[in-house]
Amino acid sequence: MARILGIDPGSRITGFGIVEIEAGQCRYVTSGCIRIQPTSLAEKLQQIYDNLSEVIRQYHPTEAAIEQVFMAKNADSALKLGQARGVAIVAAATHALSVAEYSARQIKQAVVGHGGADKSQVQHMVMSLLQLSAKPQADAADGLAVALCHANTMQSLIAQLGANKRRRGRIR
Repeated sequence: MARILGIDPGSRITGFGIVEIEAGQCRYVTSGCIRIQPTSLAEKLQQIYDNLSEVIRQYHPTEAAIEQVFMAKNADSALKLGQARGVAIVAAATHALSVAEYSARQIKQAVVGHGGADKSQVQHMVMSLLQLSAKPQADAADGLAVALCHANTMQSLIAQLGANKRRRGRIR
């Protein structure tokens, strides 16, 4: 069984979602948004670290995945996003979680089926794939989408390894 923490980092709101994979099935565990209080940069980063650490302690994920930084038009925004991302990675690493990284396009491709999907399409597919009764908040849905992307990647690798193993067994 794998329990994956997906993180959508942000300097104002950091979304997260946890899914569990067992026997090829993906199950919703939890999701939410860490709303950062407007304080100094150091205090904002501490809020992200503390809140993600609490989520990790409470739900015990076995690995983490995070969205990569995109090139923003505003250099200051890209820098702040990179700092939030770095703190999220440190929170996961501090709790001995491996961290996979995916681009926004990879995440949307894995969850929606095309890399140019918008936020509402991601929310809808996350709701559908995890059989949720209501649409999750946009940032929480993004965190769940990151986790689903990683789950999809893991399952594809496992299937590929199994196929390679079977193939090697036949050729002697």
